[in-house]
Amino acid sequence: MDNNDKYIGMMLDDRYEIIERIGEGGMAVVYKALCHRLDRYVAVKIMRDDLAADEEVRRRFCAESHAVAMLSHPNIVAVYDVSHNDAIEYIVMELVNGITLKQYMEKKGALEWHEALHFAKQIAQALSHAHERGIIHRDIKPQNIMLLRDGTVKVGDFGIAALENEIYEDTGQAIGSIHYIAPEQARGECPDARSDIYSLGVVMYEMLTGEKPYNGETLGEIAVQHMNAQPAPMKSKIPDIPEQVEYITLKAMCADLDERYQSANEMYNDMEAFIQSQTVSDEEALEAEERKEKRKAKQMDRQKLHENRKAASKVSFLLGCFAVMAVGLGLFSFLWRFWLEDIFSPAERINLPDFTGRNYEQLLNDPEFNSVYSFQVTFVVDTESEPGVVLSQTPNSGRSMMLSPGGVNVELTVSSGATLVPVPDVSNMDYREASALLKQSGFYVEIENSISDSVTQDCVISAQPAIGEEISTGSTVYLTVSVGTELNTVSMPNLIGLPEEAAISQIESSGLSYGGSERVTADVMRGTVVAQNIDAFTDVDEHSRITLTVSSGPEG
Repeated sequence: MDNNDKYIGMMLDDRYEIIERIGEGGMAVVYKALCHRLDRYVAVKIMRDDLAADEEVRRRFCAESHAVAMLSHPNIVAVYDVSHNDAIEYIVMELVNGITLKQYMEKKGALEWHEALHFAKQIAQALSHAHERGIIHRDIKPQNIMLLRDGTVKVGDFGIAALENEIYEDTGQAIGSIHYIAPEQARGECPDARSDIYSLGVVMYEMLTGEKPYNGETLGEIAVQHMNAQPAPMKSKIPDIPEQVEYITLKAMCADLDERYQSANEMYNDMEAFIQSQTVSDEEALEAEERKEKRKAKQMDRQKLHENRKAASKVSFLLGCFAVMAVGLGLFSFLWRFWLEDIFSPAERINLPDFTGRNYEQLLNDPEFNSVYSFQVTFVVDTESEPGVVLSQTPNSGRSMMLSPGGVNVELTVSSGATLVPVPDVSNMDYREASALLKQSGFYVEIENSISDSVTQDCVISAQPAIGEEISTGSTVYLTVSVGTELNTVSMPNLIGLPEEAAISQIESSGLSYGGSERVTADVMRGTVVAQNIDAFTDVDEHSRITLTVSSGPEG
């Protein structure tokens, strides 16, 4: 334990107990902490004191953190909480038990193509999830990718890592990201989703060959190579790399934006298609080997068959006679059981009674019914009916049915009644965690904001129905959430023209609340925002509810 570290042993917001330092970056120090509210270990990234004095850095740190907190994907390191006040700026993240991809490559060197694709596919899925929500990583590199023991990949520091690298540049320290930077970023242009794809291509090149595509004595030399050079062919380094794998890697690394993959999902699909083709090829090779072995076995059996054929012919006639007799008796027995018996015996039929409204357990235990009918039961939640009551049946009542030895099959739909569940204790809990807990319990959630002098910002003040009250699943729980001691104003962002998911992310990262979407026909792509209830660039109260008008596509 570092006794000189003022944060060791500190309790943040009466919740996170700082245990030990586990890493540091250009703008923040990372600690292992215990969340006393949920009794779990987390990672807490605390902004350095000297940087916290810079209002612009603080503002960007908070904006990026709030945006990333909206991401939820198994291949992305989760952000649980964001806190900012006069004394400290920090974010609370998932504590990942693993090593970085950089550490893994330093240990193993060049990776086999199937292992590299296994990692790259997961990174692409993480990027696709973030890009669909308008969030660009801007600093994909092996240092920001964690590997778990089971082979799962988790991409960390969305948005934050690039900001940290700017701090490294300002302080004159070396930045590793220059080896993975996209050409447009090297030119100082604004990065987009395709910039992340380029960086992923560079990471794949390094995984597959064990070397970075570009190196130089200065950062400038490397940046110029990204903009103008072509990487050395991968087969010149590792001859057995499949051509399609090299094609996917180099297409992701195209300096020309239009020639590069246009989405992470497009790149993922190419990787998945290649893996599937290899699986099919392996299966075909196995089947060919099996066919070859069968042909050899048939050739060996043919000789033996010829030798036995003469002996078999002597008894074949008698066996044929017996076979004909056996087939005749079997055919007669079949016809009698399934046709002739019904013709010569009168069929017994019954009219199906009405089971609706009765208790299904009584039907199952009543000899009058269970000796004649075979019941199949499906339960459904019905808050207006008592548990066990039959709501419907198939076939319907009154239908004439032929009585069979196995019983007449009847399907019953039965009410399970209303399932009552107590409202969990979410008081003083972060509203994001509270919403997740309530949804897991089977409730819908609506959030209302309120000023509070006693409850921490973003934490739950109260719930309605009250905590502990038993209500039926599917009910709505209304949470009142603290916005702090006063409502600040924020500038309303321009959301028109954005995809709906990106607009929602922008709303929440701006400190506002998403209030739902209305669908209208419009001559723009389906899912595009065409209007917002508050004009762009106007000042609005923080946490105001913003509603969107979204295109459902052109009419017809």
